[in-house]
Amino acid sequence: MTGVPASAAGGSGAKPVRGGKLGAAAVNQASLWNIANILTMVRLLLVPGFVLLLFHNGGYDPAWRSFAWAAFAIAMITDLFDGHLARTYNLVTDFGKIADPIADKAIMGAALISLSILGDLPWWITGVILARELGITLMRFWVIRHAVIPASRGGKLKTLAQGTAAGMYVLMLTGPLATLRFWVMMVAVVLTVVTGLDYVRQAVVLRRRSLAAERAAVGRTAEALQEAAGSPGAGVVSGPGVAGAAGAAGAVADGAGGSGPAVGVAGGANGSGSAVAGGPAGSGSVVGGDAVPVEPVVGARDGAEAER
Repeated sequence: MTGVPASAAGGSGAKPVRGGKLGAAAVNQASLWNIANILTMVRLLLVPGFVLLLFHNGGYDPAWRSFAWAAFAIAMITDLFDGHLARTYNLVTDFGKIADPIADKAIMGAALISLSILGDLPWWITGVILARELGITLMRFWVIRHAVIPASRGGKLKTLAQGTAAGMYVLMLTGPLATLRFWVMMVAVVLTVVTGLDYVRQAVVLRRRSLAAERAAVGRTAEALQEAAGSPGAGVVSGPGVAGAAGAAGAVADGAGGSGPAVGVAGGANGSGSAVAGGPAGSGSVVGGDAVPVEPVVGARDGAEAER
């Protein structure tokens, strides 16, 4: 329940790079069956085993409760290790992203509900914790398109407090230890509520920022398109004596160093205008008129006279 899904991608034969971490190529080639995902699956399998051990012999046998506590402790420890391995060795798979948070909530939910059924834990505590976990899960889906909120220090303390308190309730403690476990659970409840509200605040802020950034990007794109549409040469201009950039039909020019006349023909997009330019290098004249018939022009090289 660290907020960082454990996933897997090792076992494809890729060798770790220096520092023990796999490169991106190795991650892409990795197998589903690696240590991080295996630990996650073990935690999922421990959930029904924990419940069976807890309710064995009526649910009030100290020995069987001790076995149940051992299963619960192993499940909570694997949560720490699979997340650490996934982050350290870049073991990321879709299965890990989905299975890790499910396993986290399954083991804690099973413990809280079972303890409430046995009468050891008030139902309102179970309701507050489970409502927070379910609400935050739904919140993640709400903001996942905009941003990902990393696990905070408060969230990690909340997980530690919940696991410690639930584990103490699984054991049949008496005397001062029974009083202590109540106050540990109260700390867990407070952290659960406070971190849940903080998560909601962060989610709302990040979503607003993301939407504002998207609107700003759309506005900049629209302004850029308007500027491009209004810049010279961006449009097609037609008319007598005007050659539109988009309507130029062709041009034949002398390329021998500018020593000969340059002759060009350009027609408008709708054929309503034409321009003829000719003359020695750097000089020219334009003749414009509506529907001026222009015959094909052949450019003569090396200063030869053009024929029409």
